[in-house]
Amino acid sequence: MLRLDHLSASYHTIHGNVHVVNDVHFDIHENEIFGIAGESGCGKTTLLKALYDITAYPLQIDSGRVVLSGVRDGQPFEYQTGNIKDAWWKDISYIPQAAQSVLNPIMRLKSQFLDSIPATERGKAGQKEVLDRVAAYLEELNLNPDVLEAFPFQLSGGMRQRAIIALATFMSPSVILADEPTTALDVVVQRGILMMLTRLQKQNRNTLVVVSHDMGVHYQITDRIGIMYSGSFAELGKTEEVFNDPMHPYTQMLIGALPRIGDKSQKEGIPGRPPDLRNPPPGCRFAPRCPHAFDRCTREVPAFIEVAPGRMAACHLLEKGGRVNG
Repeated sequence: MLRLDHLSASYHTIHGNVHVVNDVHFDIHENEIFGIAGESGCGKTTLLKALYDITAYPLQIDSGRVVLSGVRDGQPFEYQTGNIKDAWWKDISYIPQAAQSVLNPIMRLKSQFLDSIPATERGKAGQKEVLDRVAAYLEELNLNPDVLEAFPFQLSGGMRQRAIIALATFMSPSVILADEPTTALDVVVQRGILMMLTRLQKQNRNTLVVVSHDMGVHYQITDRIGIMYSGSFAELGKTEEVFNDPMHPYTQMLIGALPRIGDKSQKEGIPGRPPDLRNPPPGCRFAPRCPHAFDRCTREVPAFIEVAPGRMAACHLLEKGGRVNG
């Protein structure tokens, strides 16, 4: 399980701190596919980096923490911000954006697999034995083991992405973080990547956290979804419920702008622009763009609370069982 305990993070720049993640607090459950959606620049990738404990300058954790816990080989484990790196690969792994730039271009894939496996996990196995296990795993994923002898530039974009997924899942970690896993791939390859990820998640019964700006990806594969806006979460709930009955004004407008097959009505974007995260407005960050905003919205930050069974949202209008008519 992943617990986000009032996590805030920012980037230090010469123009001031950019507050990209703001007081995020909720749990990501065991054995679920959890989606994080939102506009570009809202903090999705930064949040994933914080979950994976990649917090090198200029990124910094301002407050709060991430707690990773679970059971491996019958033994409970727990890590938190600051030592999650000790759990990399074996208990938590990361599939970053842009497969083209992730793999070392001058190393064969077999060397990159060997480097990713901690010596403590290899035991007494020699290099050949480890590579035999890797080759067998690639075959399970319908990948030709011959790719181990290849350099990354010799592989297609889709093949590189599959290789990265194989790297990230080889040790059966409890949590897999996937950042835009289908970006820059054609539709057929995208489908193959999504099928591969969901099959592995069901097979290993682990937690898969997927960041994507593509709402169709979330609707296809996620169990629950969190909608981010300007560094905070606007709404969170079961994916089907959020799509069919969005509660937060931002979610309503986001879902309402999605094209649907057979729907010939004109779609409208959300007016205005997201705020400057170096100097966000007081109160609700969506208030300047929200058609339902009132005076309190511009003064007071709404609490991210449960507004219905299994649903969380940050909106003054949703407090005490209220509704927003989108």
